[in-house]
Amino acid sequence: MNSPIIKISNMMKTYKLGGETVHALNDVSLEIQTGEFIAIIGPSGSGKSTLMNMIGCLDRPDNGSYLLDGKDIGKMGDNSLAKIRNQKIGFIFQNFNLLAKLSALENVELPLLYAGISARERRGLALEVLCKVGLKERAGHLPTQLSGGQQQRVAIARALVGKPAILLADEPTGALDSKTSKEILGLMKELNELGHTIILITHDLEIAKKAKRMVSIQDGQLVENGGVLLGNHAIY
Repeated sequence: MNSPIIKISNMMKTYKLGGETVHALNDVSLEIQTGEFIAIIGPSGSGKSTLMNMIGCLDRPDNGSYLLDGKDIGKMGDNSLAKIRNQKIGFIFQNFNLLAKLSALENVELPLLYAGISARERRGLALEVLCKVGLKERAGHLPTQLSGGQQQRVAIARALVGKPAILLADEPTGALDSKTSKEILGLMKELNELGHTIILITHDLEIAKKAKRMVSIQDGQLVENGGVLLGNHAIY
């Protein structure tokens, strides 16, 4: 059996809020295999954003371990973590985070620019992923000239362009209408079928159910989907 691409063991993270200690993550363990499509669902304040930051190498735990592709993230310095984020993880955000003065193509090229890829190669790779998300004809458009769904497709293309091992999507449909949300989730399903590992962070059960596996987080603790669902409702 192959080793999991993500292995989190007994992860702890606490914060001080006023004079109170908040356990954002409380003894969390989670394994994710290459090629999985998993949703992590929880309400505001449940710890899902903290867990996302850990998975995305944006923060470090107080205790416990995180192995990404077999490498111990907790032992890496800031520069190594930045390199991991650029090469291993593609981020998809709720509000797209596109640069308004850059075209769709230029926005998609940005991660390759930071990686030192030549201009000609950047353009070719960016056009390739824009084609994959159905936006080749919009490559020269500014974000303000695109619909919300098109902007999110650009953001997905930007996440894909560096060929990362993992796509980490934080409420990717939160700023979209229901029809466009279905289109974006359909695209993510297609990408998963092509072999991409997708981790979807959401508070919405209907969105989470589109994934092949679901875990719930509440008060900093995880529960696998088998113990989470009753009928069509999540138990929190």
